[in-house]
Amino acid sequence: MSDKGLLSSAVHEMPAEDRPRERLARVGPEALRDAELLAILFRTGTREEGALALGERLLRHFGSLRQLARASLGEIQAVRGIGAVKAVEVKAALELGKRLATHQLPRRYCVTQADDVARLLMMQFREYETEHFKCLLLNTKNEVLRVVDVSHGSLDETLAAPRDVFRQAVREGAAQVLVAHNHPSGDPEPSEQDLALTRRLKEAGELLNIRLVDHVILGDGRWVSLAERRLM
Repeated sequence: MSDKGLLSSAVHEMPAEDRPRERLARVGPEALRDAELLAILFRTGTREEGALALGERLLRHFGSLRQLARASLGEIQAVRGIGAVKAVEVKAALELGKRLATHQLPRRYCVTQADDVARLLMMQFREYETEHFKCLLLNTKNEVLRVVDVSHGSLDETLAAPRDVFRQAVREGAAQVLVAHNHPSGDPEPSEQDLALTRRLKEAGELLNIRLVDHVILGDGRWVSLAERRLM
């Protein structure tokens, strides 16, 4: 048997209707498992395993699709059976997914509640393993003018001085701001430090006549609005 035959024999031995490419054409991409989508990207496997088994092993190696998305090109390529070409294909596909999520947002995204903030930032924040603090510059209609990266910290803390939060807001003439940061632990419950920082930011905003609309803390698929809880 040729090398090509060895590489793809595992997939070819499947019934036609069960092969990832055929399944995608028949039932749509939403019905396929992560490993099946990876197998379509790979096209071929190795001498020891087919493309589907390779995709399954890659996911087991990193533990989840999210962890795979966080992995560097070198880390992916270091997995047995994943060469430079396959590693690049995986990174490109995952990056396209991230960009698509961003492109689905309107040019002027409107924030009226914490759910809107979560839709805007959750996917990006879930990729972070340390705390990141961002500031949304808003106009009088609650439309997002810009999202500013204020700071990022260690595994469990970050510092966001009022001057860093409001500097860009003053420069761009924002009428109000909304701040957000993540808890890498996945638990969005506010800490005493979060509450104290929110008080300082609110006081600074009042001096500058720039309203602090909310402070939203994002965890793993969950979030807490300090404004909605009346903690600011």
